[in-house]
Amino acid sequence: MSILAFLILGLIAGAIAKLILPGKQGGGWFITLLLGVVGALLGGWLGSVLFGVGLEEFWDLSTWLLAIGGAIVVLLIYGLIVNRRRTA
Repeated sequence: MSILAFLILGLIAGAIAKLILPGKQGGGWFITLLLGVVGALLGGWLGSVLFGVGLEEFWDLSTWLLAIGGAIVVLLIYGLIVNRRRTA
């Protein structure tokens, strides 16, 4: 997959993850979309390590599920870090 396609995938996955997660994670849409790209990287890496499936084809369902799953994980971790800073 090209770099541009990967960035678009990450941006869309971040937006979908933001819609799926309840509550406010903070950071606004720009941070959410940036974390979506990081989540797509994480999802692709975990998919290749655990299942032998990576982010190869843009229109493949497994690619989208891995990217969205990785974005959800990254958004959850970001939410935990930001909430800890607010309470401390």
